[in-house]
Amino acid sequence: MPLSNNALVLVIDGRKMLFFRNHGDANQIDLRTEAHDEREDAYDRDLKTDSPGNAATGMKGGGDTHRPAYSETDYHQQEEDIWVKDAAEELKKRALRNDFDALAIVAPPKALGVLRKELHKEVEKRVVCTINKEMSGRPVPDIEALLVSETQNDELPTV
Repeated sequence: MPLSNNALVLVIDGRKMLFFRNHGDANQIDLRTEAHDEREDAYDRDLKTDSPGNAATGMKGGGDTHRPAYSETDYHQQEEDIWVKDAAEELKKRALRNDFDALAIVAPPKALGVLRKELHKEVEKRVVCTINKEMSGRPVPDIEALLVSETQNDELPTV
């Protein structure tokens, strides 16, 4: 589906969140930055306090004890997930105040998966396009070109 005038575009990854507004129309996308935010990655020492734990498991009959280590929590991924959930909350607020009628989302696979789980039903109704791609560090013309290629493909060919 082509991206209409005044459509909202969210480009997000685990560290950067960009909101654009389409000032063009379905044939000529013209994105203007509406809001942007970026978070700094915390150091490991700021995110965790301990090393991973061990669990003792004894064997029947009193043999050796095997001590498998618990896998270490990926605190950076947790922080990225929280960041993406915050974006979903912002989209919910905007949708409930009727700030947009159409929404396009561009995000890498993990971020897109987290975002989809968190989207409010009012936001889901307005999603016209989701693109599974990392674009938060790309210039606006590249994002516009990607949106044109993805949204124009949905049109039926004329005979």
